[in-house]
Parts: sequence; C-alpha cells; structure tokens
Amino acid sequence: MALGVPVLILKEGTQRVYGREALRSNILAAKVLAEVLKTSLGPRGLDKMLVDSFGDVTITNDGATILKEMEIQHPAAKLLVEVAKAQDAEVGDGTTSAVVLAGMLLDRAENLLDQNIHPTTIIEGYKKALDFALQELSNIGIKVNVEDKETLKRIAATSLYSKYVGSGADLEKLTEMAVAAILKVADKKADGTYDVRLDRIKIEKKKGGSILDSQLVEGIVLDKEVVHPGMPKRVENAYIVLLDAPLEVEKPEITAKINITSPEQIKAFLDEEARILKEMVEKIYEVAVERMKRDGLEPGKAGIVVITQKGIDEVAQHFLAKKGIMAVRRVKRSDLEKLEYATGGKIVSSLRDLKPEDLGFAKLVEERKVGNDKMIFIEGCPNPKAVTILLRGANDMVLDEAERNLQDALHVLRNVLRKPIIVPGGGAVEVELALRLRKFAESLGGKEQLAVEAYADALEEIPMILAESAGMDALQALMDLRKLHSEGKTFAGIDVLRSKVEEDMTKINVIEPILVKEQVLKSATEAATTILKIDDVIAATPKTEEKKGKKGGKEEE
Repeated sequence: MALGVPVLILKEGTQRVYGREALRSNILAAKVLAEVLKTSLGPRGLDKMLVDSFGDVTITNDGATILKEMEIQHPAAKLLVEVAKAQDAEVGDGTTSAVVLAGMLLDRAENLLDQNIHPTTIIEGYKKALDFALQELSNIGIKVNVEDKETLKRIAATSLYSKYVGSGADLEKLTEMAVAAILKVADKKADGTYDVRLDRIKIEKKKGGSILDSQLVEGIVLDKEVVHPGMPKRVENAYIVLLDAPLEVEKPEITAKINITSPEQIKAFLDEEARILKEMVEKIYEVAVERMKRDGLEPGKAGIVVITQKGIDEVAQHFLAKKGIMAVRRVKRSDLEKLEYATGGKIVSSLRDLKPEDLGFAKLVEERKVGNDKMIFIEGCPNPKAVTILLRGANDMVLDEAERNLQDALHVLRNVLRKPIIVPGGGAVEVELALRLRKFAESLGGKEQLAVEAYADALEEIPMILAESAGMDALQALMDLRKLHSEGKTFAGIDVLRSKVEEDMTKINVIEPILVKEQVLKSATEAATTILKIDDVIAATPKTEEKKGKKGGKEEE
C-alpha cells in the first residue's frame, strides 16, 4: 500500500553525504588546509596576508593566527582549527607542524583506504604508532640545565628563527628579553622543575622606534597618566597603595531625595563631602607614613603612589596633590594583580581596612613619554614576580607580529622549565622516529603494520617541506638524512638557513623542547583519527536562508 510514497526523515534542504564519499570529502578539506600552511613551516617559511570582512590586514606565518583569521566553513577543516587552538593553548608553539602533520596522516590514510583497509584498522595502527613514537621521543631527548642562560637563549632562538623577527639584532634583542622575563617570574619547585605563570609577564605595545628600542622593565608599565597636573610626575622610594575602591563619596544604595531650603544647607552638604574625601586622603597618608617609619625612612626621602581600579573624585585629586601623592585611576584588574606580584603589595577593597603591611614598594614610579603617549613606569621592585616587556615597532602590523613571536618564545621557554628535556630540530626527530617506526612495524602482524608505516611516511614529510622551503632537492635531502640516521647519527637534520644537511643539529643550536614535539604528535594523531571515524555528514540548511524562504513564500501568496 505504501509503495511509491517517499519517506522524509530529514528536514527539507538538509544535505547528507555518507560512507567513503563523506570520508574522502573530509580528508580533502583537511589536506587543503595543510597545503595552505605547508609553505609557512620553518625559518624560510613564507607569510600569509589575510584580509577580514572589515578590510583589516594581518600578515603572519603563525599557524594558529592564520587559521583564526581565515574564517573556515568546512566542518572537518574546523576540526583542524580546533587542534591548532589546543596546541597553542597547551604549549604555545608547533601549531603549523600539528596541522601539516594531521593533513599528511590523512593523505597517507587515503592511500590505505584505496587498498580497502577499514578506517578502524588505520586508527588502531596510528594509535600504536603514536604510543611508540612518544616512548622513543623520551629516549632521543637530552636533559638540559635550565640554570644556564645560554641554553635557554638557544632554545628561544630556535622558536624565533621561523618568525618575522627571525634574524639579526631583532632576534638577539627579543631572545634576551624573553629569557630575562621568564627567569624573573619562574618559581622553583621542590622536584627541581619550575612553575611559570605567563600571565605575570605583561606585553605592552607602543608605535614608534624599532624592535631594538624595546625594553624589559622589572616592574609594571601602565598605559595611563597621572590624574592631576599638580601631582608629582616622579616619585623615588615609592610606597604604593593598590585600591579596588573609588576615592569618591559613596552614593546611597536606595534612591534618595534631599530637600534643601537655604544656601547654607548646600554649603554644609558640599563641606561634608569634602571632609569625607579629605579623611580618605589623610588615612592613606597616615598609613604610608607609619610604614615609612617602620622601614626607617623619613617622609621627605620617600613618596606615596595611589593606584586604583575605580575613579577618583576631583576634590580628592586636589587633596592628594596637596599632600604630594601621585595617583592613577581606572587601571585594569589584571594590571592591579600584576602590581601585587611586582611590588609585594595587596589589593585593598576598602580604605577602612588599609594597613601599613598592605603597601607595595618600588624604587621609582615615573610618568614618561613613549612615542606620543604618556605612560607610567613602576620599576626597581625588590623582588619582582611580574615584569613588563615594552615592545616598540614602526607600525601596528610589525608590533602585532612581534608580540605573537614573543609569546611563542615565552611558551617555549616555559615548556623547557616545566620539563627540562630538549630534542634536535630541523626534522631530525621526525626522520629518526620514522626509522624506528618502520622497525617497529615489522614486529606487528596484520594490516596495522601498513598503518604504522604510513605514519612513518607522514612524519618524513616535515623534513621534506623544510628542505623545499630552503630551495633544496627535497627527495635527495630525505635520502641523505635516511642514510645518516641508519648510520646512527640521531641528530642529523636540515640546516634550513644554510640549505644543507647537517649531521648534528644541536651543534648549530637548532633545538626544541620535548613538550612541544609530544604535543604536535598527540594533536595531529588525534585530529586524523577523529576525521577517520566520521562516515556520515548531515548538514542542515542555514537558518538565514530558511527565514528568507518563508518571507518569499508569503509574498508569493
């Protein structure tokens, strides 16, 4: 009876792709994305110019930034974008490598699918290959002494070689600042490793000058100016009050009206406001003087600075200026927290609770002109656990790229301090792992062996891309590397800057933290296996089109 009647399960307009076709479409999207990023890999990697819908231009070769700015639509490609974001959040470097490797793993998987090997078998093989590769990576790694500044500089420089600032004096400058900043905020733990909180390193950008004019301030730089012209612009031996409360008369919680019948009442009202504000300023002054006496300093040889997250009333500004107190208002909460770590002070939510021990200390607080703007420098803190890197550059694009590069270098240094083991760069690790994976594959039975070999092939694409970007014959370079590694030269890789195969990458200072490599392998494998598991794509129609259709229908009626 029901023959010939179509059964509609999905909503009209829904598209469905299933089986091998769905798998191939997803693999193709991932491969295209990997192709886009491929040319940005390594020191000779090229930049991408991305123009968004507002016409804003971003020029970068940072994988995570490229993917973020590309506004990708394909659902499988979006998965790779998530992988890059996870890689960036976890270790802050290796985003391009992770996406390129995921694309290569899927490319090799496609060849296996053509041989009628089931996706589940490929996934199992890839997982075994990953476990083995992670185990071997620990054997290849070299333990380093993180107390040695030169080693840290070499590691930071490797991360920056592939960036915009990857040469000359700019590289030297950023490397030195990154190492000095990370050592200031690192806390040594009982087991010898370090706990590093990167949120304690503030990066402040100001147009003008060049990268070489950038500086590391052992304290905090605020993009603010002193609130009142009568206040001092420079305070030496400054006792700093950190407030999360306004220096204003509090308004009542409920709506209230005041009936005034004579001018004297207005005057009394205003006088009372002024008295309350004067008391606030007196309280700050008294507490600061008490702290100075404890520290054996006379009020004439030390100064007071008030920094608040909220506002400061004009009358209060006048009283503060009369007392010679410098004040800054509307400072971001995150900057106040950094000031806590830098100056040793405590954020106070109510002036009533202010005690002498809550005050921070800095040898110098000064308003200086940087470019066309005024900024406040709080420096010379006794033991700063928060620092500021003030970046200078010719334009916004240079500054943004320099900031991204610096963030990568800081993340790389943090990774080494967290796990002080390094591995050689320049594709050396990938070729060595591929060699060991092929031997491991021989010990496996069944079709999983083919998947492990495919994993090894995908790893070897990384040195081939590096060789290609250096203008070398990629295939010849890979053959030379295989020969060196089979002779036991574990650290042989591609010296991209000199366009040749190098027998020991550690000698030319091309080294990377093991944490980055581990995360690249994990991220890429996870992305590839996730896409291989999908055999059905059901895409609903976008809502905007649906609404337009409804409107059109009404008009036709």
